[in-house]
Amino acid sequence: MRALETDVSRYSYRVSWSPEDEEFVATCAEFPSLSWLAATQVEALEGIESVVEQVLRDLLETGEAVPEPWSQRSYSGKFNLRVGERLHRNLAQAAAEQGLSLNQYVVRLLTPGHT
Repeated sequence: MRALETDVSRYSYRVSWSPEDEEFVATCAEFPSLSWLAATQVEALEGIESVVEQVLRDLLETGEAVPEPWSQRSYSGKFNLRVGERLHRNLAQAAAEQGLSLNQYVVRLLTPGHT
């Protein structure tokens, strides 16, 4: 078997409390169908990392594609967004009132902590 080509710690994990299960649930953004329940946050994270590692080994063994971690993906900085005519007009007007281009205004709105 080939060595793992991707370090499991490079993937995007989330651990949160599950009231339904009364345990912590850990998930991995790059593998949305996987999860792990445990009594503590640390155990949940360790569990999901172990599952991801096994899935990666299986994918490599069978020659299937291995998802690239979000942190290692390249982005152009551009994406198209379709909005209704009224929203487009309102955004353009608000941008103009602030002396910004529509792009600058929307980026400001999308930036965490914007004022």
